[in-house]
Amino acid sequence: MRKLMLFLLLLVVVNALFAEIQTGSTSGIDTSGEFILQGSTLPEIKLGFTRRFIFPFLQGESPLTEGNNINLALTADISPISLNGYADAVWTPIAFFQIAAGGRIGSGWNLKLGDNDVYGIGINFSDSEGKAKVSGNAFDGLLWKTYIGAALQADLAAVFPGDWNHIVFRSYHETNYKGYTQAASGESWYYENDDGENINGFNYYGNFLIGYQMPIFINLAAFLAEMDLYLYDTPNRNQWGDEKIRWTFSNIITHLTHKHKFECFRINLEMQPLLFSLRQNKLGILMRNDLALFFV
Repeated sequence: MRKLMLFLLLLVVVNALFAEIQTGSTSGIDTSGEFILQGSTLPEIKLGFTRRFIFPFLQGESPLTEGNNINLALTADISPISLNGYADAVWTPIAFFQIAAGGRIGSGWNLKLGDNDVYGIGINFSDSEGKAKVSGNAFDGLLWKTYIGAALQADLAAVFPGDWNHIVFRSYHETNYKGYTQAASGESWYYENDDGENINGFNYYGNFLIGYQMPIFINLAAFLAEMDLYLYDTPNRNQWGDEKIRWTFSNIITHLTHKHKFECFRINLEMQPLLFSLRQNKLGILMRNDLALFFV
């Protein structure tokens, strides 16, 4: 069963990455394809492809409802340590409000780079000396995630039209469930070289973004603040600080290298992302990747 699911995941990713891009409007439905190269100063890198389908839905005649739609996105991405597939749906019932739902499935492998281990996926455990170790082989299980969320957003150009007036704001909040098929209840696990403190269960995630969109090759410059909170119960939860919100702060630059009527290629960079963790009582570094963060 596990091998079958991994094969289906690989099939979805390969199909998305190499599918013929057919874009335009059919019966009012707009479709588009987009390649995205993501990186940060950590360094980390990820290449993905998204196919979008935009369906007009409950559109009105006022400026707040004339663009109402449902946006469906199918995404596949690959990094040096992981392979993922995503399905996301966003309903815009009014210009400043969105409701989102979707899911993700992925797997990975571990790398040895010099003296450093890069953990794509695996169980986080301690050896006899108390040192953190990982248990897991390549494609040794599946990460899966489902979520539902909502967003408030605003664009100054909607009030004062102009190509250079796009000061944008977006606040997104979701409840999600993440799980790793090889992890037992209460076991911690790694994915994509994170801090290895994931546990199967419900989580809260939110973010605040403020930025400036420009009609030039530097498409977006923004500041991003993110929040994470474990909603599941763990032993000695308050002693570890698991009941506290963990904050991540990042600068985002989007470089639009090529765009025409049926495809575009973007480079997204998160510059100097910082994570403040009350559980660890120190500053660390973390990169987050979330489809909802980027404006198209």
